[in-house]
This record gives sequence, C-alpha cells and structure tokens, in this order.
Amino acid sequence: MEATLIRMLSTAADSAVAISAPGRTALDYGSLRSLVQRTLDTLNALGIGRNDRVAIVLANGPEMATCFISAACGVTTAPLNPAYRADEFEFYLSDLHAKALIVEHDSVSPAIAVAQKVGVRILDLTPGAAAGDFTLKPRDGAASTPAVDGGMARPEDTSMVLHTSGTTSRPKIVPLSQRNLCTSAANIAATLKFSAADRGLNIMPLFHIHGLIAGVLAPLAAGSQVYCTPGFNALKFFGWMDEAKPTWYTAVPTMHQAIVSRASKNAEIIKRHPLRFIRSSSSSMPPQVIREIEEVFGAPLIESYGMTEATHQMASNPLPPAVRKPGSVGLPAGPEIAIMGEDGSLLPRGSTGEIVIRGGNVTAGYESNPKANAEAFTHGWFRTGDQGMMDPEGYLSLTGRLKEIINRGGEKVSPREVDEILMDHAAVAQVVCFGMPHPKLGEEVAAAVVLREGQQATERELQDFVAQRAADFKVPKKILFMEEIPKGATGKLQRIGLAAKLGLG
Repeated sequence: MEATLIRMLSTAADSAVAISAPGRTALDYGSLRSLVQRTLDTLNALGIGRNDRVAIVLANGPEMATCFISAACGVTTAPLNPAYRADEFEFYLSDLHAKALIVEHDSVSPAIAVAQKVGVRILDLTPGAAAGDFTLKPRDGAASTPAVDGGMARPEDTSMVLHTSGTTSRPKIVPLSQRNLCTSAANIAATLKFSAADRGLNIMPLFHIHGLIAGVLAPLAAGSQVYCTPGFNALKFFGWMDEAKPTWYTAVPTMHQAIVSRASKNAEIIKRHPLRFIRSSSSSMPPQVIREIEEVFGAPLIESYGMTEATHQMASNPLPPAVRKPGSVGLPAGPEIAIMGEDGSLLPRGSTGEIVIRGGNVTAGYESNPKANAEAFTHGWFRTGDQGMMDPEGYLSLTGRLKEIINRGGEKVSPREVDEILMDHAAVAQVVCFGMPHPKLGEEVAAAVVLREGQQATERELQDFVAQRAADFKVPKKILFMEEIPKGATGKLQRIGLAAKLGLG
C-alpha cells in the first residue's frame, strides 16, 4: 500500500467524527477529506505544488490541525511557533525558502510584515462553522500560474520540514517525507491500539512533532477523534475533559505535573470519564510522578521516547497487560534500536553507549548540511545523541543526553540520576540538574528546584539528602529555589543553556 497521508485518511467512515473543539460543531471524516482536496486545489491554483514550502503560523486549535493535514497531503508544510519574534520569523522564512505563509485572516503576527519584506506570499485562513473547517485566500488577490507539480504528494515527497531546537548550534532543517509521517503515525497507532472508539484530548502545541504526530496524525490514521484545545491550560483541562469525554491524552512531564496538582479538586470528572491510558513523551518523567498520576487517574501512564529526526516515536512502554518499567522508555516501537560504542561498533545488551536508530520513520538526512549528516549517520544508523542502555528484555533506559552529561573535572555526572534522587525528597515538586561553569573543574553540578506548596527545605538539607545516596562529586554545589523553572516553547525543561539563563556565569 502506498504510504501517503491521503490514503491513510481514507479508511474512516464519512460520518465518523474526525475533529472536535471546545464549543464548536464537530468535523467528520467526509468533510475533512473534502477540505484536503479544496485546500490543495487552492494552493495548486496559486502555483504551489509538491515539495513547495508553506509556512503555517496559526494559534493552537482545530484549524491548525486541519491546515497542517490538508497542506501536508500535497505540499511541504513548515509549522512555526506563533510566539516567535520578527527576527526569528525572518530567519525561519528565509532559511526554509518558503513560497507562502498561512495566517488567520485577522492575525497581527510579526510574521506578516516579515513575509512582505522577504517576498513570501501571504494566504489568509478564515475558519468555518465546524471545528477545523476553513477557506484560504491570497491577501494580494493577484492571479497566479497554476503549479506544474500539483495534486497529492507521493511517498518520497517532503511533507514537513522542522528545525531542530539548536541549543548548542545553528538550528538544522529536518525534512520528513510522506513515508516518514505515515510510518510514524502507524507505529504510534499500533503501540497505543487506537480504534474508532478513541477520543484524544490534545493539549500539545501543534508546531511541534509530539503534538502533530502523536496528538493528531496517529489517532486520525486509526479513524479516531481528536479534540483540539487552544493549547495547554491547567485551569481549563478538567472542563475540557468533561466536554471531550476523552479516552486518552498525551503531554510532556511539566504538563502532567500541573494537571495532577489540580486533580484532587476534580475527582468527580476523573471518575465520570475513565481514561484507557495516559501518554508522556518529549522528556523523562520522574518515577515518583508516574506513580502519583496512575493513582489519581486509575489509568496506566505510557512513557515513550521520541525526537524530530525520527518523526517522533522511537520507543514506548507497552499497554497493560504487558510490563511497564518506570524509569525506562520501553521497547522499540517502530524503528530498530541499538546501542553504539564510540568506535561505531554495536554493543551487547547491558552496555551503556549512544542510542542509534534506523527505519521508515527516520529522516533521510538534514537539509544542505553534509557536515551534520556525516556526524549523524554511521553505517546506516542515525545517532540520536542520547546515551542509554538496553536491558536483557529489550527495554531501553536513557542515562542522559551526551551533550547534557556534566563533566566535573573528568568525573561524568548524569543529571537525570541527581534529578531522581531529589524528586524523592518530600518537599520537592520539580527539579532540573545542569552543569554550571567552574574555573578549575570546567563544570560543577547545579540544580533548580521548585518546592511543593506549603513545604520548606534549605540548600544544605537537599545537598545532604543527595549525599546520602550518591558520591560527593554528584552533589549539587549550587541549588536555586524558584517559583518556576524556565521551559522551552513546548513546555520542556531545558538543561542546556540553563546556567547562562540563570546568570551562573
């Protein structure tokens, strides 16, 4: 079967609900398929065809979901964070060689002035009555030569381009093909056993691989329903849960922690709408929080492991009755996974090394970046930059990002290990350990901590707590108490660059 998005969307009944949203009429699969055709007819008539790039700057919600899907069926989508500033939009629109920019008709985004400056055509999106329905119109109204390469995309066409986060270098462009997207959506749908009876509550941002693939594309691949919220809001989560009646949701650990902190006041809603499972990805979840969430919701938390270059999912803990191992990101769930030594050889189970992957969901390589590709691919395997090990049963555990490992005068410290110790302290709600510069050792261990409401702890007390369970060189020499730890655009706690952000020069 051809791996194309339009084929993937063709199996659900016309009348089955595809997209819903707070306070809106639902959009069924028949209408979604018509919307895809209508959108591509509009784009093709404007001279935009297969492999041409269209940047999308829309707020989270049903139109962002359907615009991405409709465009990705025939052109190359480039979803961008609406919170970017003008300089960032200028970098991305120029770097992507975008042919058009889609914005909402009444948008005041700085992307519009940038697009006009760099000569990118602006297309206005006007929402319809049903959730996710829309029309597209060029702002300049000028006639165009129709695209030569129009119609639906083919398996090897590029469907989406995303930039890596670029915490330590210039962001790299990751092109993902129709085949990559379809393979990944099918992998996730199989892992989570999606059916037409499922309803997902999407709170993830839709300019990011996690929300786009796990939140939207995978459930649609199985003919199930996606309830699209305006984005994460812990105060509104349980109200949405009552309206959506979901069977599952996916989020990053910081979101789960915010949700669980409000759960006791919403016990009736949780009881009314039992979840089949809860999914967590994008960064590691402390085992203590996994236990708390499973107790509160009475549902298994499925921790998975993904990255942009793998079109999201690489490994996942399985659903019950199979074994879930807290602290592990589970079994290979799509691509092949191996552990590689520094010399490029594959290591036996139980050995620690770099996690490498290969398979139909893995990007063919970074765009126009031979140096990055030479570093990223070895003997056909993609090097994730993550350090980990596989146990005898094949469950994968992450021991850290190779770039995040703290090198304290030659002593290597995994910040995750220190995180997990500190999370066992009764007063600690959230923690992120990181390396801070040191004049003699190169790096020293530091930690940013958020305390539980009404709890107290001193720096010395927490240092002593770690010292009881870890070698002295792993004890944070500096602990900062904060109301909130700085996060990236997707709600992910970021270790790299945190020392500079917090003024620890």
